[in-house]
Amino acid sequence: MDFYQQLQLSSIGSKQWIKGAKDSKEKYKRILIYNFKVYLVVAFCFALVTLYSMIFGSQNSVVGVLVLLVLMILRQVDFGIDTKHSIGVIFMIFAILAVGPRLANTVNTVPAFFIHFLCIMAIMILSCHNVIMSNQSTFILGYLLFYGYDVTGHNYVLRCCGLFAGAVICSLVFYKNHRNRTFHRGFYHLFKEFHLFSARSSWYLRLSLGISTAMLIGELVHMPRVMWIGIAAMSVLLPFSKDMKYRVQRRGPFNILGCMIFLILHAILPDHIFQWIGLIGGSWLFCWICLANRFQHLWGSLYCRESFWPEECHHLKNRCQCLWLSLCLWI
Repeated sequence: MDFYQQLQLSSIGSKQWIKGAKDSKEKYKRILIYNFKVYLVVAFCFALVTLYSMIFGSQNSVVGVLVLLVLMILRQVDFGIDTKHSIGVIFMIFAILAVGPRLANTVNTVPAFFIHFLCIMAIMILSCHNVIMSNQSTFILGYLLFYGYDVTGHNYVLRCCGLFAGAVICSLVFYKNHRNRTFHRGFYHLFKEFHLFSARSSWYLRLSLGISTAMLIGELVHMPRVMWIGIAAMSVLLPFSKDMKYRVQRRGPFNILGCMIFLILHAILPDHIFQWIGLIGGSWLFCWICLANRFQHLWGSLYCRESFWPEECHHLKNRCQCLWLSLCLWI
């Protein structure tokens, strides 16, 4: 296998290729190529998000992040329906992402709950026909981020333009990679095969209601940045009860531990280092990669929320938000 072919391998494929090395010299060579691929991907990610920020404004950098994530997913996976119909689905989902979060930010808490539910449910039906693919996670993550990082006026126009450009780019990449595949389902099958009491459709409802309800309660008790509560709920509301039980049992305790460590660091570290606290959480626990992801996301989100509170309320609201996040994870 030549250098270019090794760069095309997936993460799992690369690790298997490294394990199959005949001697240590060959193994180190393959590890070097794998690391180069990782750095290349990081550079591409950084360049794409930076380019989006330059064109559509720094407040819309989150659009670049979403487009990047969708591109990385749609290179490999499909929607389970005809490729041409899937192109239409991509544009529909991006349209929901453009309209739904903005509309939810213009109404009161209870109407926003119904908007969240309908938009998330629509995303689920359109993108998650094959549950194993988990396509919905990225799109719902984008919806929640857009809701939390809302923009208005000219910045909203730029956001819509960025989303349209992203839909075009993602559609082109998707069509290139999947145009030769044969599917026996079309767009109408997404709705035809929706049955209220089937396992898949019931999970659609649980996820949509779970995220919307968690955010509703957070809004009613006036917690800032409730999008993080929605993301926490989404991460544990899995389609299979065994997987969900496994994740919930471990997520709650380690989030509580992460909150405690965050509060300690908040008290002893200088302010200028807080912007790197998510990276510190990830790298410090790199040896336990699963735990590292929990701490990295948690510390980064806690710092984002902390910056929105009045100075006299920082410590109290930190504790309340930590407890609420942990409660959501346990539920």
